[in-house]
Amino acid sequence: MIIAHYANRLPKNYDLGPIRTLTRERGPIWDVRPELYFKAFLLREAGRFGAIVTSFSSLYLWRQGGAYRDWLVSGGYKIVTDRFGRGEIETRFALDARKGPGHDARFVTMEDLDIPPDADLTAAFAREIERNCEIAAQSDTVAAVVGVDTRNWKFTRILISTNEPNGSENTVAHQILHLAQPLLDTLPMADGQ
Repeated sequence: MIIAHYANRLPKNYDLGPIRTLTRERGPIWDVRPELYFKAFLLREAGRFGAIVTSFSSLYLWRQGGAYRDWLVSGGYKIVTDRFGRGEIETRFALDARKGPGHDARFVTMEDLDIPPDADLTAAFAREIERNCEIAAQSDTVAAVVGVDTRNWKFTRILISTNEPNGSENTVAHQILHLAQPLLDTLPMADGQ
């Protein structure tokens, strides 16, 4: 599985109406996208949930690298570059992804953690996967994913939740404008099913 995320910083006092319209128009296209567990259309508004600037972003969990590749080479990113320019797409290999018992996806929180240079990677991976299973079992969790950046040796923890973020300084909180979830229900549940 491949995690992909990109953000587009917006000018101060940017009219969010066109962003909301774009999401309403594009969301249904993603609701039926093959090989995609989910795509979250995300918004960070300056002054809300710890954000100091406003940004619009997309977060994907692809079933396989080939599907992500196909989206890129078929011009899938062109709608973004046409509106906002070409930005960096951060990618991670997903170590674990689980569906939780929650249903009304309202927020995404993301947290990056450095993996110490002397850490036993096998043990660190096992701990993160176990932690992800525990988070996925919580009643407010819609989905929990943990990924690894092997270039910079960081874990990325992603939580899709029904509840507002708790304001932790280590996490970046996003409001969900739309969650397309064509294959979300095929992820294993927190209890391993």
